[in-house]
Parts: sequence; structure tokens; C-alpha cells
Amino acid sequence: MTMNELPMSQSRTIQTKLVLPPDTNHLQTIFGGQVLSYIDEIAAITAMKHSQTAVVTASIDSVDFLSSARVGDVLELEAVVSSTGRTSMEVFVTVRSMNLLTGESKLTTESFLTMVAMGPDNKPTPVPGVYPETDAEKRLFETGPARREHRSLRRSIKH
Repeated sequence: MTMNELPMSQSRTIQTKLVLPPDTNHLQTIFGGQVLSYIDEIAAITAMKHSQTAVVTASIDSVDFLSSARVGDVLELEAVVSSTGRTSMEVFVTVRSMNLLTGESKLTTESFLTMVAMGPDNKPTPVPGVYPETDAEKRLFETGPARREHRSLRRSIKH
């Protein structure tokens, strides 16, 4: 840990959303695009908390839809900066759905995004490093370099 590193917990952000009929498809489950919008929003807030600057979404690296949420369910989104580059931040987002009438709670979505900090000149600007404190954060942090390598390989294949 150096002076220019922040604990992962400092960026942790939690949001709660109610699944309403306009957010759903003909099966009365939430549109994947609506969930992606929520994920992008919380990732941006989380990255701004960490970097204390404006950010842009560089990529949505992975999204795993594990189960669906229905009208009336509550979504709880949780995000944390899981690793950093010079100007970029990897943000890990989980989405849980809860049926408040039955108490059932399930993991619905997991996602990794890359956000880039932007300076006043609208150019990428350096961000503080990050360090884990809990066992779960350590696992996330330690697997960050492999995800970064995977992103790099994916970009090199496209070009």
C-alpha cells in the first residue's frame, strides 16, 4: 500500500431499484437493457467516488445474467473498484433481486466494467491505486491482472 492507494471499501456503492411494469418485457421480467443501464450508472458513480473526477465507460467487459427479476421485485446493486490501471478503473457490479413479500433473494447479474478518469481537458487522467481489505476483496483484486490480460488480448484480436 502506498500513499496514493485507497481501500476498495471507499468506492463501494449500493443502490436499490424497484422493478416496475415499464421496465419489463412480455414475460414480466426486467429488460436486460434496463439492468445494463443501472449497472453502467452505478459503475460510473463508483469510479467517480474513487477518482474524484469525471469518468467515461471504456468497456463493459462481461455481463452474466444469472436469473431474472420480476415486476415488484427490488434490485440491490453493489459496486466496487476492484483494480486500477494508470487512468482506468475496473469496477465489479453485482445485482441481487429480492421479493419483499416472500423474502427470497437471489443473485441476478454480475458484471465487470472499465471506466476511464477524465481530466478538465477531457483527456484521461491518472487515478489512485486500490487495495483490498476483506477476503472477498482480496480474491477480486488478485484476479484483476488476469482479467486485464484478457481485455488486452480481446482488443488485439479486433485490431
